[in-house]
Amino acid sequence: MKMEVLDEIFRRVLSSKIFTNRSSLRPDYVPDELPHRENQIKMLGSILAQALRGSRPSNVFIYGLTGTGKTAVTKYVLKRIEEKSLGFKTNFTYAYINCRQSDTPYRVLADLNESIGVRVPFTGLSRAEVYRRFLRNLDARKCVMIIVLDEIDFLVKRHGDDILYKLSRVNEDLLYSQASLIGITNDLKLTETLDPRIKSSLGEEELVFPPYNAVQLEDILRRRAKRAFRRGVLEPGVIPLCAALAAKEHGDARRALDLLRVAGEIAEREGAENVTEEHVKKARAEIERDRVVEVLRTMPLHAKLVLLSMVYLDNKGKTRTTTGELYASYVHICRELGVESLTQRRISDLVNELDMLGLLAARLVSRGRYGRTKIIELSVSKKTILEVLGKDERFSGVANL
Repeated sequence: MKMEVLDEIFRRVLSSKIFTNRSSLRPDYVPDELPHRENQIKMLGSILAQALRGSRPSNVFIYGLTGTGKTAVTKYVLKRIEEKSLGFKTNFTYAYINCRQSDTPYRVLADLNESIGVRVPFTGLSRAEVYRRFLRNLDARKCVMIIVLDEIDFLVKRHGDDILYKLSRVNEDLLYSQASLIGITNDLKLTETLDPRIKSSLGEEELVFPPYNAVQLEDILRRRAKRAFRRGVLEPGVIPLCAALAAKEHGDARRALDLLRVAGEIAEREGAENVTEEHVKKARAEIERDRVVEVLRTMPLHAKLVLLSMVYLDNKGKTRTTTGELYASYVHICRELGVESLTQRRISDLVNELDMLGLLAARLVSRGRYGRTKIIELSVSKKTILEVLGKDERFSGVANL
């Protein structure tokens, strides 16, 4: 019986009535054209084109909210430069590293080595030795290299900016090759936290990517939908609804594409002939839950403890709390679990980060002559938090707190 159920699932996927090429809706797909990002392509292309002459381009810092085309434009321009360099006598290469996946300085340096064909062990070498191997082998290639560090804020917040200091000055240690750095971040204030020496060398050129509006998102979706779906399966209101929902969330094209793809997958699972607006609404609920669960699951220990402290206060009837009350609750839970607590200032920083992620809502409220205080409340359900944290062995018995 179970085999028959699986066979039916396999049959639906292999003979899909909905999709022809669902991969064109994936966030890592780089299309042949990037509508509504022509100005950014020209600007980045004009900066990096120096590599075709064998010269080192300026370092670039690229800012913009999630889903504004930063990564796609960067990969598109680098791919075109790589293709163009084949017609010249220019030795050009680039490395793309996502710092959320390669989330330690060692891993970043290891990936840089691998990008030029040098294998290093997963662990066991000092960071200085991995860096020296990279320099030695890059110099041997006598090339121009562009290093892309995507989601660079994730690495800096967890491990500091030492790796950026090294890479922003890499040319001082090279004799025959040259390297430029592209940093991509969602955090518009990241450079304010960097060492001034890094900021001056890394931010030689800066690009800011604005959000897409609803009309632009709808155009992007229609272009991708032609590749992704069978003709006529999308009901007329599906693409406008996906575009409108994503436009409300800071013009996130990635969000719009995810909504459209998941709506199609839900329709496929249900055996429907068409993708409807109802499928989009179901997709929105599914994506929101998956996003929250993934963020909760991958958060550092003390960020989880802050959320746990909010649940603890909520269970006591305190749905809205101050930083001081939250910190007292946090210290209590750390003591219960045998964990050393952080300072109140660091917890205040974590509250700001959780607010940015949409897991907490924190706002400053004036209390007249008593000054201002921060009021904090949960933005996700207690049930979801407890379900995710309950699977972590460090929080065994968490539901009883």
